[in-house]
Amino acid sequence: MCMVLGMDRLLSDKEERDTLTWIYKIPFSRSIKNISRDFSDGVMVAEIVEHYFPRIVDIHNYITSCNTQQKRNNWNLLNKRVFYKLDFYVSEDMVEKIVSSTPCVILPVLFFLKEKLGKLAFSDVEIQRAEPGIMAQLAEMKITEPTKKPHKGKFTPETSLLESRKVMVEKERQVLELQDILRDVQVKVRKLEKVIQLKDKRIEHLTSLLPKFGSSVVFCISLRLLPCQESSV
Repeated sequence: MCMVLGMDRLLSDKEERDTLTWIYKIPFSRSIKNISRDFSDGVMVAEIVEHYFPRIVDIHNYITSCNTQQKRNNWNLLNKRVFYKLDFYVSEDMVEKIVSSTPCVILPVLFFLKEKLGKLAFSDVEIQRAEPGIMAQLAEMKITEPTKKPHKGKFTPETSLLESRKVMVEKERQVLELQDILRDVQVKVRKLEKVIQLKDKRIEHLTSLLPKFGSSVVFCISLRLLPCQESSV
């Protein structure tokens, strides 16, 4: 049983078995021989995400390598360009253990990635959480069916099924685009919230100085004009 580093829990035997079963169903570019070693460069992890969300992964950016620095580069790129869109993150400490092929480290990461992808893949939940503007755009979205040409031959259920499939594929594509927009908006909101928190802390700090120094000195501090020269009486 492997410890989930940085989390106060263990993977159960069932979770480990389910994760391994899930991994072996994904068509990778190379066969799996040793999970800790094969996933250490991050390339096969990128392939997992590409399997579910091909639009958010440029697989050519990830280079298969035995070089430790190149492995780090792959994982840093995953964190920066891919995982943040999934609200997922692998810490630097864990990355170091993964690139070193440390046993029992990669499997918990893959387990939580599986859980995250399972919740996001073609899910309506993310759309329901979207901002009103995005929801309105989705509600008003209309798919124009291709102009139907007169059939020279006999109309069959197979042709109707093909037409419906084309429409569904287009709908799924537009849903994924809106999910990407939503994730970008959520990232910006989180950044703004952090800025507001920093400003609030600054205000609290200046306010705490009032009883000791007086409002004039706090005003000088806030304007970064210290040292403040007192005028002679």
